[in-house]
Amino acid sequence: MTEFLHMGGYATFVWTAYGLTAAALIVLALSSIRGAQKTRERVEALRPRRRKGE
Repeated sequence: MTEFLHMGGYATFVWTAYGLTAAALIVLALSSIRGAQKTRERVEALRPRRRKGE
């Protein structure tokens, strides 16, 4: 297990790359979710309101 974590001497590069990639994917996912929420709010604001009894 130690040999795997050491990555043949390239552990610093490999784990940094994995960490940065994971961080980028998390930021992209959160950004997409936030953008979808804003778009949903804009669409909802453009829809005509129904009156009571219709």
